[in-house]
Amino acid sequence: MCRRRTSFFNETMKDFYAPGPDETIEDLQLGGLRLIQKKNGFRFGMDAVLLADFARINPGDTVADFGTGSGILPVLLAGRGKGRFYYAVDCQEDMCALAERNLAMNGLKGCVICMDLARADEGGLPRNLDAIVSNPPYAEPNAALASPSAAKATARNQSGDTMDGFLGAAFRALKGRGRLSMIYPAPSMLRLMSRMQEHHLEPKRFRLVYPSESKNANLVLVEAVKDAKPGLHPMPPLIIRGQDGDLTNELKSIYHMNAESEDGPNSVGEGQGFEPDQSE
Repeated sequence: MCRRRTSFFNETMKDFYAPGPDETIEDLQLGGLRLIQKKNGFRFGMDAVLLADFARINPGDTVADFGTGSGILPVLLAGRGKGRFYYAVDCQEDMCALAERNLAMNGLKGCVICMDLARADEGGLPRNLDAIVSNPPYAEPNAALASPSAAKATARNQSGDTMDGFLGAAFRALKGRGRLSMIYPAPSMLRLMSRMQEHHLEPKRFRLVYPSESKNANLVLVEAVKDAKPGLHPMPPLIIRGQDGDLTNELKSIYHMNAESEDGPNSVGEGQGFEPDQSE
């Protein structure tokens, strides 16, 4: 099932972690953690950071990241003391290899699994997970322009059965009362919650994310619990920038930034969720 179990950084394997000519290595400014990324592939952004902050995960939990890409979410979770062992799951072989390097370089205990979750068989998934996180492809089929590279297209665009595959696999992999945390476009929130319920994953918490006080929400963070009773609890909105255009103190806290810092999270790369609002 695993490509390879990762355990600790081995000084004799520096070539394994060294970035190639088409890669960069980023300092995440979080406990010395770093991330190798493709220069021209999909690069993580604010949505991954928000999801890592939102997810309720205990220090001893076993966690999976569905659609892990570079492995950024397990690394961010580990930096926040969330989780003990991480399954990083992706359908792209090159991203699985990159995630394997990133988990190992940062000393995470985990396992990288290359699998198409939309077609996952019963034997290929981990079982009895405490929690799953997922920053899935956002664009519905035929709803967005095709991405210019194959890797970016896979990261940003859903095929017709992607979401049902994610949710069905999540139900099978979670233990009873296990938690699934996702980030998704706010206009599709009701559709996502309805599909969660179809897979016996009951939405329990949600938080809307606003680019600024004057704009509509463009992202939503949702937590669902396997086989839970209905009961949805809204959280206070998360606003990225205040009326003065500066990052809010809460956003700076999520990024572990000093409240007086002028540096913003744009330095960590372009994300899926904060492109210009096309509705205006």
